[in-house]
Amino acid sequence: MKTLTINGVAVAAPVTLEVNLGDLDAETSGRNVLGTMMRDRIAGGKRKISLKWGPLSDSEIAAILNAVSPVFFPVSYPDPISGQKTITAYVGDRSAALLNYSMGKWLGLSFNLIER
Repeated sequence: MKTLTINGVAVAAPVTLEVNLGDLDAETSGRNVLGTMMRDRIAGGKRKISLKWGPLSDSEIAAILNAVSPVFFPVSYPDPISGQKTITAYVGDRSAALLNYSMGKWLGLSFNLIER
């Protein structure tokens, strides 16, 4: 079964979980005067996980946001290459929209988790 655990907390299932794989290049990477790419890759396959949730209760959204509050934290998620994978990550900007203020129902939450 595919699960998403952030900082040891099994969070509500997101509507979408998108895994982006990226490379980190040294500052010396770039094109030379002939236009040939000269690349000094420092690290490959770094993950950025884009997450979006649908409607959430106050307790569900609080659990997710509290789980991503440390500077770095472990994330276990379904990975397209290795199945279930655990990485150390940090969170990008978080966006939450309130659907109904009087009922305390959140329309959704979204953010990116970036591998350290």
